[in-house]
Amino acid sequence: MAMWDRIKDQAKGLQQQAQGARGAGGHGRPGSRSSGVSRAQLVSTLKSQLTSLKTELKSGAYRDASMAMCALVAAADGHVDPAERQHVESLILHNDVLQNFPPEQLRQRFNKHVDQLAFDFQQGKAEALQEIAKTAKKPTEARAVVQTGFVVAGADGFVAPAEEQVLREACSVLGLSAQEFGL
Repeated sequence: MAMWDRIKDQAKGLQQQAQGARGAGGHGRPGSRSSGVSRAQLVSTLKSQLTSLKTELKSGAYRDASMAMCALVAAADGHVDPAERQHVESLILHNDVLQNFPPEQLRQRFNKHVDQLAFDFQQGKAEALQEIAKTAKKPTEARAVVQTGFVVAGADGFVAPAEEQVLREACSVLGLSAQEFGL
């Protein structure tokens, strides 16, 4: 648990920096909760934290929940165009932690959720959140699922409001505080 406590302290420090940047005239995008630089720093820190936990994140539950989370982020605005799907799939396949799993397993699970979300967004979202909720009893995995979603959402340097919303919903089903992730 000591490692997770250090990670939480790092995240809180970045969150406080982000709040300080806003209060000191930081320039975030409209609707964003922090300046672009601070959000990029948070994404970078979350990515580093995930990498440090790579040896612990080898369960099928983490794999499946992460793919559901990535699909939710990709479809957060209600649709996924082919280019966006391909971009997120590439992020998944090149993610250091997710390399614990065979690429075809990741691709299959991600695309299954994206297809469900495209067919019936509300039903697909409910199913994805159910998959995510399966990691709730393992706090390290639960936090890693949200971190994975955050890293994918922030890959373009900006976390859209719809992406923030699905990340908050994932936190809710996992019993985690969205504030812990700067949401």
